[in-house]
Amino acid sequence: MKANAAVFTEIGKDLTIEQIDIDDPRPNEVLVRTAACGVCHSDVHFAKGAILGPIPTVPGHEPAGVVEAVGSEVNSVEVGDHVIACTSMFCGKCNQCLQGRPYLCMDRRQCQRKKGDTPRLSLNGEKLTQFADLSAFCEKMLVHESAVVKIDKDIPLASAALVGCAVTTGVGAALNTAQVKPGSSVAVFGVGGIGISIIQGARIAGARQIIAIDLVPSKLETAKKFGATHTLLGGPDSPDGDPVKALKKLSGGGVD
Repeated sequence: MKANAAVFTEIGKDLTIEQIDIDDPRPNEVLVRTAACGVCHSDVHFAKGAILGPIPTVPGHEPAGVVEAVGSEVNSVEVGDHVIACTSMFCGKCNQCLQGRPYLCMDRRQCQRKKGDTPRLSLNGEKLTQFADLSAFCEKMLVHESAVVKIDKDIPLASAALVGCAVTTGVGAALNTAQVKPGSSVAVFGVGGIGISIIQGARIAGARQIIAIDLVPSKLETAKKFGATHTLLGGPDSPDGDPVKALKKLSGGGVD
């Protein structure tokens, strides 16, 4: 089948819109009509050469969409389901997966097509690598079953798309990495998409004080809407002065 996609062919050059070929789903694959996709800074880093990987490729890894077709062995989703995609694919068979830790999957290659197989994506007969095994800057995505998660149909797909990367990264940083405790104090430096998600994670965890620090006043206003209890403006001309001293004063000596 044909679909329009943003194709990346060379570091430093703009992506171009091309009509590419997408193969039919294999038994464990899902075809998704892409409804929305965020532009993660990882996509930008890749385009600038800060992250290296095989090219040509179709970037994009923060999408949501609607299932259009499923392979014969797929049982987690069906046609018409709304889904988000994620980069944490798993084989479901290795030791880590069988112990309930699919995020530590030891054989994610099982989620890809084998060398010599017909590629999922191609352009003029040449294989296109799937960025993050997703390639969401395309009208349709052909991915492994474990790359999609079913969501309620009443969730706006443009908002749901962010969950696959920014939200899970930020909320996970608060709940799993920092393990924010109820009643604790938290500082979040930089409140872009991930920083905002960290704030939400800290709020969910029950943090008493959530201090957002950024150089952009408008971002701090947004941070308040998502749960920041205090804000500090950084920079040499900030009315808050030295952010470290201001942070210590606000938190009574330092955050937890």
